[in-house]
Amino acid sequence: MERADMLAYCLAKPGAWLDRPWEGDEVVKVGSRIFAFLGNGSGEPTVGVKCGPTREVADEWLHRHPDDARVMAYIGRSGWNTLRLTGGIDAEELTEAVDGSYEMVVAKLPKRERPTV
Repeated sequence: MERADMLAYCLAKPGAWLDRPWEGDEVVKVGSRIFAFLGNGSGEPTVGVKCGPTREVADEWLHRHPDDARVMAYIGRSGWNTLRLTGGIDAEELTEAVDGSYEMVVAKLPKRERPTV
């Protein structure tokens, strides 16, 4: 999957908006919270998403895709992984990961920040 396609997919979510809080990285937020990190930190396109409510659930991604998934620095202990967009994870699985991240983040938002669908 191309980075531009992933960005467009993320921005199509209700209430999603693009932010650039750090040089060289883009994040997609809903309300005040990030649900996807889009980066080229390692020279290849990636998306960082919340893959589970716990690290144990998120580790399933690491076992299924050992070459294309890794624990995110700093926030990985909270269930966040970085997934390669150009590796062996197919586009459907990548978009499902984004969907899951979005849903988990929206569920934690205060009601006043939740998007109306």
